[in-house]
Amino acid sequence: MKRILFLFACILAGNIVLAQVRMPAPSPTEYVKQDFGLSSIELTYSRPSLKGRKIIGVVEPWNVLWRTGANAATKITFNDAVKIGNTKIDSGSYAIYTIPQKNGIWQFILNKGFKNSGVTGYDQKDDILRIDVKANKNTQKVETLTMQFAKVLPESCELTIAWEEFNLAIPITTDIKDRVRRQLESALLSDKKPYWQAAQYYNDFENNKTKALEMINLAIAQGGTPPFYQVYYKAKLQKELGDKKGAIATAKQSLELSKAAKNDTYVLMNEKLIEELK
Repeated sequence: MKRILFLFACILAGNIVLAQVRMPAPSPTEYVKQDFGLSSIELTYSRPSLKGRKIIGVVEPWNVLWRTGANAATKITFNDAVKIGNTKIDSGSYAIYTIPQKNGIWQFILNKGFKNSGVTGYDQKDDILRIDVKANKNTQKVETLTMQFAKVLPESCELTIAWEEFNLAIPITTDIKDRVRRQLESALLSDKKPYWQAAQYYNDFENNKTKALEMINLAIAQGGTPPFYQVYYKAKLQKELGDKKGAIATAKQSLELSKAAKNDTYVLMNEKLIEELK
């Protein structure tokens, strides 16, 4: 009897040990956060791998709703309003779905059901966006599903989805210029005037290089030793405005400031700019 109880205890202990073994997830979860505009975009998705399989058109059939990931629905969160195509997307969380199509034009879908278990629970009535997106061919096969943000500019970026032979690029835009301008106009009335930010705004958003040069001159004149990067910025503006002589003199000033700051990157950038202007 004691022998039987001992064997039972050993079996039970073995099961407990096995229950505590941790294994890597077959489709590990990735979290992506991208600063964008005046806010950010967050993405949560699971990443399946090919593992020798043919996926699109076989495991995931053509013309059938795909969770575009694994496990739970892929979730994207916009922390500010954006536009995809001509559709305004309010801030909030949404599920991403796609429908692969053999003709190379896939459907990209945003749906309110970000708490769905994959496609389970999906209801087309909860779609807030459904657009056609061209599926491009990858130069190399992508083993693990990869989503990221590319071509990130102040008011535009792309959500890219790549797996196997295919990749999609979904354009996302936001309108922040008016808000930034209002902030600047208000701040320029204060005692501590943001001339450096104003120079970047007029150059990047308004393409007004004359106004940008005016602002960078005011920033440099605010007192003390001017930052080497602001002086370099001025030299670039002078070059773009056709003031070659002035740009060379300013770049030489930035070069000396960069050397004093031991910033090798700006030393090289200024040397290159001076060489281009000769």
